[in-house]
Amino acid sequence: MQVTSIMSLAAASTSAGVTILYARDLHYYNATPHFPCKRLQISITLAFISGFLLAVSSHVMFWLMASV
Repeated sequence: MQVTSIMSLAAASTSAGVTILYARDLHYYNATPHFPCKRLQISITLAFISGFLLAVSSHVMFWLMASV
């Protein structure tokens, strides 16, 4: 379960890095107005939140298994 949390956070970090590259360095979102920039940013934010919640869940499950 912990591996899933780490992979989810890694995917969110990679997506955020690509979004920052496109938005700030390449100015891709300004050149193509039809690209859903806000939806992409919201999905990356939700990926970070789900990665954090998955890590908390993994931690709690680990301690529950250890206490039995």
